[in-house]
This record gives sequence, C-alpha cells and structure tokens, in this order.
Amino acid sequence: MKNHNRNAENLHELEEKAGYVFRDFSLLVNAMRHSSYCNEHHMSRQLSNERLEFLGDAVLETVSSDFLYRNYPDLSEGELSRLRASLVCEPTLAYDARTLSLGDFLLLGNGEESTGGRNRDSVISDACEALIGAIFLDGGFEAAKTFILAFIMDDVEHKQLFNDSKTALQELVQKTDEEGPVYTLVEESGPDHNKSFTVRVTVKGSVLGQGTGRTKKAAEQNAAYEAIRKLQDA
Repeated sequence: MKNHNRNAENLHELEEKAGYVFRDFSLLVNAMRHSSYCNEHHMSRQLSNERLEFLGDAVLETVSSDFLYRNYPDLSEGELSRLRASLVCEPTLAYDARTLSLGDFLLLGNGEESTGGRNRDSVISDACEALIGAIFLDGGFEAAKTFILAFIMDDVEHKQLFNDSKTALQELVQKTDEEGPVYTLVEESGPDHNKSFTVRVTVKGSVLGQGTGRTKKAAEQNAAYEAIRKLQDA
C-alpha cells in the first residue's frame, strides 16, 4: 500500500481481511501499535502491543494444541510438539501475517519504519499474536479460535514444512533425483540496513520456486517452500 501511515479508519480494512469486527475498536488499534511508536510519541510502553502479544501467544498455544490433539490421534507427544512448533514459529506466523497484509496496518515509529520494520518477520509475527490477543479480549475464546483455525491452522500439511523448507525440498527431490536443488541469488536491493534478497531455486535447470526475504537464508527458505507447493500440487 502506498500510504503506510495508517490511521484508525484504515484498520476497518484489516477487520474485513481478518473476518472479525471489533466491538472495542481500541483493542485493534492497540494490537497494531508497536513499541517504537510509543517511544517516539512519548506514550507508556504499556500501550504498545507487547501485552496483547503475550496473551495472544498463550491463546494460540491452547488452540493449536487442542486442534492437533484432536486431528492427529496417531502422533506421539513429541511429534505433536514438533508439529505445533513448526506451525507457530516466527517464520510461519510472519507468513500468515503477510496473507493479511498485516505489516501495512502497523503503527511504527519513524526509526523502525526506516529500517524495514514493517516487513520484518519478528515485528509482524508479534503483531499477529497481538491481534489474536485483541480478538480474544473483545470476542472471547471462540472468536479467537475461529480466527486461528482460519489463518494459522489452515493448510497444516504445507505449513509444517515452512520452518525448514530447504531440508524438506532436498529430501523430496532426492527421492527421484540424485542432484539436489540449486539456489541462485537473482536480485539484491535496498540499503545495508534494509536489504531485500530474491532467490530462485532450480532442479536440473528447471525453475521450481522463487522467494524474497530480508536475508539470503530467508529468501532461500521461501523459494524452497514455493517449490514444495508446486511439486506437491503437480
């Protein structure tokens, strides 16, 4: 979005994307208010989204645990823990946040804005948890659960690969081909404090995926994830 200085009215668009309308709209504003914004506007840090993030993290753990327990009866405790970890880890939550364009709605300080905070995995994944916390406070457990099932616990088969897509792709490719995937950096842009990398992954010269990230490793993981999706949908 061209205008990143989102005001409260613009957040109604986020309500539409999330499928939830707040009764107490201030909770949504709070969920999008980063600590850097509070610092630059001389507001108490307690008014940032950190407390809502803490709450949302706990709600997310409960809902995801319940979902996996009920839907994967054959998995052991250790397997359930690993699966849950892959679904609620920072890269996966950041991926989920981007499906909502959550970064566009954040209230950031100018310093955080200028260093790429709006696209940083840690920032938008925290905001995703804060949004869960806000929905929980506003609409209760069922409302939060509905959001989590729709945006976090969907597509489990593919998302469980997201945390280490490169390893998963390597194993998938080597089942039929001794040659592994090749990752090529195709673009590097932005100043040193806000770099963006684009990587393409190929197998035997065929392009299977392309990904962008703030580090080469993140771009490679995103490219591998796209490749896995393509191979599994073929």
